Amino acid sequence: MASLGAAKFLLCFSIICLINFLPLCQGKEKWKNSNEYKYRFIRKASSFESPPSVSTSNTNNGYDYIIVGGGTAGCPLAATLSKKFNVLLLERGGVPFTNPNVSFLDNFHITLADTSPTSASQFFMSTDGVFNARARVLGGGSSINAGFYTRASSRFIEKMGWDAKLVNESYPWIEKQIVHRPTFSHWQRALRDGLLDAGVSPFNGFTYEHKYGTKVGGTIFDRFGRRHTAAELLSSGNPNKLTVLIYATVQNIVFDTTGKRPRAIGVNFKDENGKMHKAILGNDMRSDVIVTSGAIGTPQMLLLSGIGPRQELEKLKISVVLDNRFVGKASCGFGQTNESIHCHHGLLSAEIGQLSTIPPKQRTTEAVKAFAKNKRDIPIEAFKGGFILSKVANPWSTGELRLINTNVEDNPSVSFNYFSHPYDLNRCVEGIRLASKVVQSKHFTNLTLCDRQTTEQFLNNTVKANVNLIPKHVNDTESLEQFCRDTVITIWHYHGGCHVGKVIDSDHKVLGVNRLRVVDGSTFTESPGTNPQATVMMMGRYMGVKMLRERLGKFAGV
Repeated sequence: MASLGAAKFLLCFSIICLINFLPLCQGKEKWKNSNEYKYRFIRKASSFESPPSVSTSNTNNGYDYIIVGGGTAGCPLAATLSKKFNVLLLERGGVPFTNPNVSFLDNFHITLADTSPTSASQFFMSTDGVFNARARVLGGGSSINAGFYTRASSRFIEKMGWDAKLVNESYPWIEKQIVHRPTFSHWQRALRDGLLDAGVSPFNGFTYEHKYGTKVGGTIFDRFGRRHTAAELLSSGNPNKLTVLIYATVQNIVFDTTGKRPRAIGVNFKDENGKMHKAILGNDMRSDVIVTSGAIGTPQMLLLSGIGPRQELEKLKISVVLDNRFVGKASCGFGQTNESIHCHHGLLSAEIGQLSTIPPKQRTTEAVKAFAKNKRDIPIEAFKGGFILSKVANPWSTGELRLINTNVEDNPSVSFNYFSHPYDLNRCVEGIRLASKVVQSKHFTNLTLCDRQTTEQFLNNTVKANVNLIPKHVNDTESLEQFCRDTVITIWHYHGGCHVGKVIDSDHKVLGVNRLRVVDGSTFTESPGTNPQATVMMMGRYMGVKMLRERLGKFAGV
């Protein structure tokens, strides 16, 4: 499992307001009549009626497909498969449609800052000391991200072994429903012109395609600033064959181990009231449980279900279904020990980061709560600013994911080992040098009305900010390598942990077991572009169509 490291670079902006921070609030799930009709197949998990017996021979009591995770890949996959088959989609979170912190661009950072149990964003801290978040809402990462949409390169498509023709049919299926052309603002023009002056050329204009140079990509926010998530793709499904359960927390996959190979027969899940249920597959051997829980959730689900390194599973008294040492392995990050993380901080502002000055032993839960309360009282003007991220794509550094316990609602231990490979560090340094040229260009100084600052001034302002829990080296910013290490953050582009050839085969079937597939970013060995959401959504549609055609041939109708 992997994440991409990025170094954060704060700017002196006096008139640019990228994000408005509003008071924390939770959206109430009061559906409008139109949504009730459009998504009438979505209901709470407690409404589920378990079949009388898992061993029943009546296929009417089972589903053709059970999909674990209603995220970026799971929603388009469920919608596509439901055209011909009975599909059950299980999502541990709620709906995104009526939560203003999810639905509106101005509010999306509020969700990331919300560490409550009902938040659409589940906070976790990597062992490297970097703040992270994973989605806990229908629509997955598309419900909590910054919205950028761009396709993967042809090289990536070829590397994945995908059918290019079907890929090029699947992207537009997504784009016609939820993707928009962004409104071009004054600060974006300054960034564009600054990049071109710094030699990042040519300018490719507006395009969804993966292009070298400078371009304007798509967005899942419309011109009114409203988010359109992967959850909306469910409206393309067959409502008579699609069941979506929210607040359905899958505990583990159920296997029949009496044959030569284990085969998935269903899942156990808990509803919003804590009651346990069992959902089962029909008897058709072409039916599957499909895990689409993301690069954090999918390896965790396989491990909790008994697929993973034998020694790790036995240590937690998990019955071993299949010994596979590759589950949860291959990620990235600057390695630190567990002892370097002293407490839970929540996701705190990188712009107003006083907490980073508090000694580690004084970083108590009470101190964090007090800081969060004080931050809410800070005038909105204090947050007017911006930042540039230098993303290290296709990292060479590797890490891993391990279970801490057997509670699926707890985060696993994740080590990204940012910059553990020197090549990644060199690329970060190159990115920071380029960012420095961009913000020192006349296009930015004319816009911000700030005096032109030196690179060292920019770096010192940034390294003092609270962007992670890694010890800082203030006034040592002449070393760009040290600056990269000090200011490393995540941009949530997790991938890996269930790689093709190690955990799954080229058809995304889990090796060594029957009737179990993985369809999400955990299968990637690298990130497919600046933001992977376009390709992950496309992947859900792509695999759905592929499975229909394999199962029905010319009768698939897609």
